[in-house]
Formats: sequence, C-alpha cells, structure tokens
Amino acid sequence: MAYIIDGKKISNEIKDELKEKVIAFKENGKEITLAVVQVGNDPASSVYVGNKKKACEYIGINSLSFELPKETTEVELINLVKELNQRNDVNGILVQLPLPKHINEDIIIQTISPEKDVDGFHPMSVGALSIGHKGFVSCTPSGVIELLKRSNIQIEGKECVIVGRSNIVGKPMAFLLLRENGTVTICHSKTTNLKEVTKRADILVVAIGKPKFITKEYIKEGAIVIDVGIHRDENNKLCGDVDYNDVVDHVSAITPVPGGVGPMTIAMLMNNCVVSAT
Repeated sequence: MAYIIDGKKISNEIKDELKEKVIAFKENGKEITLAVVQVGNDPASSVYVGNKKKACEYIGINSLSFELPKETTEVELINLVKELNQRNDVNGILVQLPLPKHINEDIIIQTISPEKDVDGFHPMSVGALSIGHKGFVSCTPSGVIELLKRSNIQIEGKECVIVGRSNIVGKPMAFLLLRENGTVTICHSKTTNLKEVTKRADILVVAIGKPKFITKEYIKEGAIVIDVGIHRDENNKLCGDVDYNDVVDHVSAITPVPGGVGPMTIAMLMNNCVVSAT
C-alpha cells in the first residue's frame, strides 16, 4: 500500500512554525501585512481568497482586502498596485487570478514590485529562480518540494518527470527539482510517447489540467506521484490529474486530492509573506 503524503498535516506544521516567527516579529515591534486584490466575484477565486485570509489570521499576518467590481479597468488596477508598491505598511501584494478578460494579467504581474511579489510570478522572481539567485518562488512548486522533503523523500539523483509546462507550476517546478539535484524532464501536449517518458520517473509531478488522465499505465511501479490537478468528476467529487484509485496500489507514495498539494500552496504563500518582512 502506498504512503499517502498528507499535505494538510504538513501545511499545518509549516503554518505553526510561521506563527512562532510572526510572534517574534511582533515582540520586536514589527507587523506583517499582505494586500489581497480580487477583481470580480468568481466563485472559485472567492473561496481561494477566503482561505488565504483565514491563513493570515491564524498566523498573525494582517490582511488588507481590496474587492473590486468586474468592470474595474486595467488602468485602475495598475494604479492600485502602484499605490500598494509605495506603501511602507504593505509587505506583500497578491492579485488573485484569473482576472477579467479585459485586463492583461502579464501587465498586472509585472506592475507588482518584485520585493512584494509573494506569488512569485514576476519575471524577475522567475529569472532569479532560473539562475539560482534568491527571490520569491511560486507557491505550488515550492509546496511540492516541502512535501517531498518533509516526507523524507530524496530528490538528489532521482529521475524526475513533470507533466505540464505552465509558468506557474511546470517550469518553476523543474528549476526547483534541479536545485535539489534531481534529473529533470518536462513533458507537455506535444511530447511523443508520453507513457514511455513518464514510466522512467522515480518522482512524477502531474500538472496537466485533465481529470484522472494519468493511470498506472503511465507510472513505473514504486514511483512517487505528486498530483497538482484539482477538478470535479462526474459525481461532483474533487479529483486530480491522476486516477488515484487506479494507481494507489502501484506506487510507493502519492498525494491525495483533496488534501495533498492544495493546502501547501497557501502554506508557502504565508511563508513568502513572512520572508517579505525580513
């Protein structure tokens, strides 16, 4: 039976560690503040924003909430971000994605000061990661690394395969696994013989955006599987990019959906917020 990697438990451990750090900051007269900007009222975004606010409250971080109407213009949003960049009482800025179609996400991300880019999406943050310099790292990939390390799973020397090449998960995931001395392959929609490539993996990270796409035919027996996807199946139950029931007896360790990678994303966002104040 596979070892089930408990993201909820590990994320709670991280949040408790961060809580202690925030207490120490406050004892030295220092507050940490995250500004959260949401445009429109997309239901999924509202849930994510609510979870982030709860995490801030638990850890002791102040959160400033800017809930803007869907009709907000790109210029208005840029001006708000610029104002937050200038505020000394704001350590981190998070603009909840996706944004309405009339707003260019890339322009907004590039407007956020790299020193306050707690999502790790700014090109300067990504560039720093790619050459091994310090900077904020995208929260989901850094959460995956923490899951592996805190589950005593060695990355060094392992064959690591990532399915998905997004700027938010796939690409930064590759850089982080390389940083830990893994041997990394990235697969995507144009990869030929996908099953042959994924079956080489000692550690398989799946962020493909297709529910239950990866079955045991894609996985080497005894591999470690990290499932980044989250969807609703035909019964309206949460599921990932991996067909969990099909692969669970075939692998040595796996993250469930829900309760695997998801909680780690918010834990690492909180970690970035604490780093932003140092």
